[in-house]
Amino acid sequence: MLDPVALTQQLVRLDTRAGNEKPAAQLLAPLLRDAGFTVRMEEGEGKEEPGRANLVARTGTGTPITLTGHLDTVPADAASWSFDPLSGDIRDDRLLGRGSSDMKAGVACILAAAIEHSARCADANVQVVLTFGEETGCDGAAQLDDLTPSPVVLVAEPTGNQVVLGHKGALWLRLTAHGRSAHGSRPELGVNALAALAGAATRIHGHDGWPSSGTHGAATVNVGTFHAGVQPNLVPDHAELMLDIRTVPGFTSGDAVSAIRRLAGPDTDIDAVLDLPSIATDPGDGLVKTLTAALRPGETDRDPQYATYFTDASVLTGKLNSPAVILYGPGEPDQAHVTDETCSVSGITSATKAMLRLLDAWQDLA
Repeated sequence: MLDPVALTQQLVRLDTRAGNEKPAAQLLAPLLRDAGFTVRMEEGEGKEEPGRANLVARTGTGTPITLTGHLDTVPADAASWSFDPLSGDIRDDRLLGRGSSDMKAGVACILAAAIEHSARCADANVQVVLTFGEETGCDGAAQLDDLTPSPVVLVAEPTGNQVVLGHKGALWLRLTAHGRSAHGSRPELGVNALAALAGAATRIHGHDGWPSSGTHGAATVNVGTFHAGVQPNLVPDHAELMLDIRTVPGFTSGDAVSAIRRLAGPDTDIDAVLDLPSIATDPGDGLVKTLTAALRPGETDRDPQYATYFTDASVLTGKLNSPAVILYGPGEPDQAHVTDETCSVSGITSATKAMLRLLDAWQDLA
């Protein structure tokens, strides 16, 4: 079997922080091709983003199960880390480096399990979808076309090898206030856009009436960025802030925009930059119960879990004909995006074995 730990090390040592995913796709493509998969690599559209690529691989002619993950990671400033973010070294049971948990270990498990399954099953039906730009809003997944419809998609995001059946949605809003410029010594002659929008930001930040879902928990709103002003002696005539809103079933993006509009006030422009729906898989679905039992034998009666983060599933479900979504991966949620990110080595091995059980169960159903 392809060693998923060694492959994770190779992936971590490739710098895909906020871009340049093509080398990772080029590393993985021949592994799948040599295993008999039909492979296509699609570079990102737009000359402003060179070095970005999606990878889609398929084996079999029947209805496939889809395994997916993303190749990009969030940035990491080496100056704030105690080890090289591109280390890939192993210390005790921890594999070190940016993306080890989120989610290069998950990608490695997908490759190892899919290749091993196809080697021992002549009529395997598996589709592997690896994307770029997930961390900035599922950019790569949005560009994918011609995916084979699939009844179920496993997303190998960090879950600590727990089964997770969905996640919150993500709505990113840009709020803009317009004022009138004036000399800093005569502020009464201007209209201060910064002050107006700062008031809106404070009201939004302090609001505690966001609704909650019985499955996904509470909706959340984060005031993420604020930009205004040129220099101290000039009344700012333009201010802009970005909100990260996590929606839940029963609280749609439309509901969120209406709430933000009330809090921000009538003179604030609001534009949606990203709008990804929440995901909720029915835990009582027969197919889901069978595959969950394969991943975590003996634990099908546990209450379903749902993640706070978003995934490519928000985009891929529409391209795969609305499959059931299962999140399962060796990365640990509390390691995602943190300084000194690591992942459990034994967790990588366990996740690969679980994904093999999942593929065997899928084969029995086909």
